[in-house]
Amino acid sequence: MERNEAFVGESGAFLDSIERASRAAALNRPVLIIGERGTGKELVAERLHRLSPRWAGPLVTMNCAALTESLIEAELFGHEAGAFTGATRARAGRFEEADGGTLFLDELATLSAAAQERLLRAVEYGEVTRIGANNAVRVDVRIVAATNEHLPNLVDKGRFRADLLDRLAFEVLTLPPLRAREGDVRVLTDHFGRRMASEIGWDSWPGFSNDAHRLLQGHGWPGNVRELRNVVERAVYRWDSPDLPVDHIEFDPFASPWRPVEVAAATGPVPVAIDAPLRIVTENIGDLRAAVDAHERAILEATLARCRFNQRDAARALSLSYDQLRHCLRKHGLLEKKAAI
Repeated sequence: MERNEAFVGESGAFLDSIERASRAAALNRPVLIIGERGTGKELVAERLHRLSPRWAGPLVTMNCAALTESLIEAELFGHEAGAFTGATRARAGRFEEADGGTLFLDELATLSAAAQERLLRAVEYGEVTRIGANNAVRVDVRIVAATNEHLPNLVDKGRFRADLLDRLAFEVLTLPPLRAREGDVRVLTDHFGRRMASEIGWDSWPGFSNDAHRLLQGHGWPGNVRELRNVVERAVYRWDSPDLPVDHIEFDPFASPWRPVEVAAATGPVPVAIDAPLRIVTENIGDLRAAVDAHERAILEATLARCRFNQRDAARALSLSYDQLRHCLRKHGLLEKKAAI
């Protein structure tokens, strides 16, 4: 599992989780890694292997969610020739491939009940039996598993075996989401920005503007570090002035005035084209200020969409200065949703 990625961060929550992973690496015990998508679960699994006495052995990865239920057992434990339709020759499973090293099971919670039972026996006895075979094979494998689910809840719902969880949960590393890593957004932004600038041949790294940094700091990052990396790299490669700080941030790459519109349900609202004239409702207004604010927000949203979310073009279209437009966008909470220069 060779990669060009590395751990980057300086927040206390981040450093504590890495320290715990480093301490657990030396023990020949299973480890569960819990975290939201994009928090670096696979990187932690690699660290656990590289810092362990098994570092010279294989590190074998299996994404349990990427295989159908009928194939998971064959992938994990292998099969003999003729064990099922299409099995024309014998094949070793991931357990045998990881003998003497580490087996990383990603998306552990998606394992079927049958696969969980066989995994339990493999962890308990250190033996696996290929599908279609009569004799078990001894294996020396350390299990590291990851999921974004709360496994005790799945046990309560009958979707995960309690005895398997007991055997895998010697150490549980819960990785902090990016929103809990104070100060790391700026550190990661600079790291990914510099790397992208070098990749596309810039002579120097101008950094991001203060406005861009404020937008990046204020975003919720549901995709965590993976999402941040995409946003930063996209901003850098689209920026046409490498001598100026990057000032264009687009969080949603699907944002477009021409994106396909879903057909509304029969009882749902009818979509309105962005270029349709705004209708001013004057009847039954009980709060003038709220009505004016709502109309102002609608004008801003329609103009941004018409200008392809380019804020400078939108400011010119509304006869506003760039700063005046950004003040209006900030007032209506539109900066985070429609961030563009």
